[in-house]
Amino acid sequence: MNKITPFFISCVLLFGATACQNPPSKTTADAPSSATEQATQAPSAQATEAAQKDAQSEIRRKQLNSDIRAREGRNDAFNDGSATKRAARDIESEVRSKLEANIPNGHLTIAASEDGTVTVSGTVAKKDQLAKIDTLPKQIKGVTKIVNKATVAQAKS
Repeated sequence: MNKITPFFISCVLLFGATACQNPPSKTTADAPSSATEQATQAPSAQATEAAQKDAQSEIRRKQLNSDIRAREGRNDAFNDGSATKRAARDIESEVRSKLEANIPNGHLTIAASEDGTVTVSGTVAKKDQLAKIDTLPKQIKGVTKIVNKATVAQAKS
């Protein structure tokens, strides 16, 4: 027994030493090929059209409006129902969602300030959509003033 114990201990130590060795470093040649090596391709016209229809669907509009209601609820819970202490980025995000849901094919950028002023720039497809920009953001709690710098896009001929 006295001679077997050191043998077992040395086997355990030898096994532990070999298991703890660092594995050999891998190089880029060892790495699997990835999608970055392949040429990127633009999506097909059908895929683009399907994505656009999905973004403008009634389901998407309901999702965006639901998201706005949830944010308003969180704001009410944390600020005792007041619109004060709203971060500009929160107002910006809610206005962007509201306009995205109600103005299809709009290419708009939104900037908000801490005092509740929202500036909307970009282009819309129709004149009636341009008028919506003056009313829709006012539905968001915390918006005090709207600066509409958007224009109607010229039809391509």
